[in-house]
Amino acid sequence: MILKKVKHFASGFKGICLCLAITLLPFVLNAQEMPDSLQAKKTNHLLDEVIVTGTRNETTVRNLPLSISVVPGMQIDNRQIQSVLPILNEQVPGLFITSRGIMGYGVSTGAAGTMRMRGIGGSPTTGLLMLIDGVPQYMGLMGHPIADIYQTMFADRVEVVRGPASLLYGSNAMGGVIHIVTSKLNKDTIQNKVRVSYGSFHTLESAISNCIQKGRFSSKAAASYNRTGGHRENMDFDQYAGYAKMEYKLSKRWSVCSDMNITHFNASNPGTINKPLIDNDSHITRGMITFSVENKYSQTSGSLKLYHNWGNHEINDGYSEGEQPKDYLFQSHDQMTGLSCYQSVTVFPGNRITAGFDFQHFGGKAGNRFTKGSETIIVDTTLYEIAGYVDFRQSIGSYLTFNAGLRYDYHIQTGAQWIPQAGLSFHLPRTIEVKAIVSKGFRNPTIRELFMFPPQNRDLLPESILNYEWSLSQHILKDNLSYSLNLFLIDGNNMIQTVYTNGRPLNVNTGNIRNHGLEASVNYRINKCWVFHSNYSWLHMKYPITAAPEHKAFIGIDYSNKKNRVSTGIQYIHGLYTSVTPVKKENFMLWNLRADHQFGKFMDLFVTGENLLGQQYEINAGYPMPEASMALGVNFRF
Repeated sequence: MILKKVKHFASGFKGICLCLAITLLPFVLNAQEMPDSLQAKKTNHLLDEVIVTGTRNETTVRNLPLSISVVPGMQIDNRQIQSVLPILNEQVPGLFITSRGIMGYGVSTGAAGTMRMRGIGGSPTTGLLMLIDGVPQYMGLMGHPIADIYQTMFADRVEVVRGPASLLYGSNAMGGVIHIVTSKLNKDTIQNKVRVSYGSFHTLESAISNCIQKGRFSSKAAASYNRTGGHRENMDFDQYAGYAKMEYKLSKRWSVCSDMNITHFNASNPGTINKPLIDNDSHITRGMITFSVENKYSQTSGSLKLYHNWGNHEINDGYSEGEQPKDYLFQSHDQMTGLSCYQSVTVFPGNRITAGFDFQHFGGKAGNRFTKGSETIIVDTTLYEIAGYVDFRQSIGSYLTFNAGLRYDYHIQTGAQWIPQAGLSFHLPRTIEVKAIVSKGFRNPTIRELFMFPPQNRDLLPESILNYEWSLSQHILKDNLSYSLNLFLIDGNNMIQTVYTNGRPLNVNTGNIRNHGLEASVNYRINKCWVFHSNYSWLHMKYPITAAPEHKAFIGIDYSNKKNRVSTGIQYIHGLYTSVTPVKKENFMLWNLRADHQFGKFMDLFVTGENLLGQQYEINAGYPMPEASMALGVNFRF
C-alpha cells in the first residue's frame, strides 16, 4: 500500500516537471544568453521577501515552491480593528472565514469563524492550522482553533501558506497554515500605544500596549477589552485579553524568549431567524505559555520551543420558545503540551537541510454539570503524537532551486503516516518566478470524533489529500508592480463524514475531495502616496461544501501622506454555499472605508465604515449579517 502511494506521488511530480519543462524552455534558452552582470543583478533583486513559515527558519519566498501570502504590519494597522481574521479574508486569495455579526465568532451552536483554504478546513476548522510564533493553536478535545483569540494587538505580520504544510507542521496543516508572527523591536526604544473606538450597535474596541528594547532585553505587554450589543437582540459579546512577551539575547548567536497569551470572552447566540434560541451562552477562557531557545549562526540556525495551551469552557445550549430551559451546563477543560525543535544547516553553497522533531500530548475532560449538583462525564482522556522530519533545499546554478522533504508522524490512536513533499522553483530573467509542487496533507481525527457524542468512532483513520500546484509571479517597473498566478488540483480521500449505520449516526472515512481552481493577485505602487492591491480566486468543487465561495475577489486602494491615510476596498463573493441540504447560495458585494488624520506626533483620529452599500446577506444560514456600520476612534502614541 505504501509503495503504491509513493508511486502515485512520484508520477504526479513527474507530470508537473514535464509541464514545467515545456513551459520554461523559451525562458531557459533566453537565460543562457543573459550576461553575467545581469544575472547577478537579478539574484540580488528586492523581491526576496524573508519569511519563516515555509521552512521554520528565515528564508526568502523565491526559494520555496509553496504559495505564501504575507500580510504586513502596515496593512494590519491601517484596518483599525481588533481581530486579524477580517483582514486575512480580504487580503489572502483562496481563504474564506465565516462570520455572523459585527464582532464575536463564538463557539458551539451558531458559531462562526470557520476557516477554509481552497475548500479545505472542516467544520469546525480542523484542517487549517493556526500558529502564533510557530506554536499550534487548537483545542485538545475538539481539535479546532477558537477564532476570537487572534487579535491585532500582538501581530507584527501574518504569513499564510496556501496549500498543505503537513511536512513541517503535521496534522491540521492539511489545507494550509495561518501564522501570526509577533512584534520585535530593532533598536533601543520605549513605545506605548493606546487605541479606543466606539461605533454602531454599541461596539467598543480598546487596546493598550508597551514595547521596550534596552540592550539585550526586549519585551512587549498588551491588553484589550472589546464588546458589542450586536445587531440582533440577544447577540451580546464581550472579551478581555492580555499578552506578554520577554526576550533576552544571551550572546550574538543565542537568545531565550518566553510569552503568554490569555483571553476570556462571553458570547450569546440568538439562534436563526426562523428558530430563535434563549440563553444559548458561552463563557470561554483560553491560555497559552511558551518558552523557547534560539540560535543563529552563519551556516546553521535552530530553535527549541516548549509550550502549554489550556482552556476552560462553559456552554448553555439554550432552548427555544415554549421549551423548558436546560437543567445542565456543558463544561470542558482541555490542554495541550508540546515540544518542537529543529536545526537547519548549510553543508555547501546553495544547500540547506532542516531536521526537526515534534511531540504533543493533548486531551482533557468534558461533561454535563446539572443544576442539582450531579455531573455526567462524556470523555476524560489524553493522547500523544510524535514526529520527525527532514527538509532538503538545493540551488542549482542561478536559475533553479529544488526542494524535497519527508515526515514520519506517529499518533497513538491512528498509527503512522509518511508525508512526502517535492517542488521546483525556477528563477528566470526579468524577475520571473515559476514554481511547481506536489505535497501531501493529512489530519488525524480529533478526540471529539473518536470518543465524544453519538457519532464517535474509535476506528477512524487520518484524512489525506494530495495537492498539485503550478505558479507564476513577477516583479516589474522597479518592483512597483507585482503579479502572481496559481493553478492547483486537490485530490483527497478518507474524509470523515457522519452517516447513519444501523439506525444511528456514525463517523466514518467515506468522504472524498476533488477541488481545482486558480488564484491571482496584482499589486501596484502608483507613487509615494497611492497603492493599488487586488486578488481573485476561483474554486471548483466536485463535492460542494459550505463556507467555500466559487468566486472571491477584492480590489483596494490606499492613500497616505505625512498626516492623512485613506484606504478603501470592495470585496465580491459569488457562489457561497450557506447550506448544502437544502442548497442555499449567496452572492454579495461589500464596500469598506477607513480614514485617519494625524494631530502632531502623539495622536490621530480615525473613522471606519463597513458594508457601506448596505448589502443584505448571510454567511451562516439563518444569521443575517449587519448592514452598514461605522466607528470613530483615536490612537495615542507616546
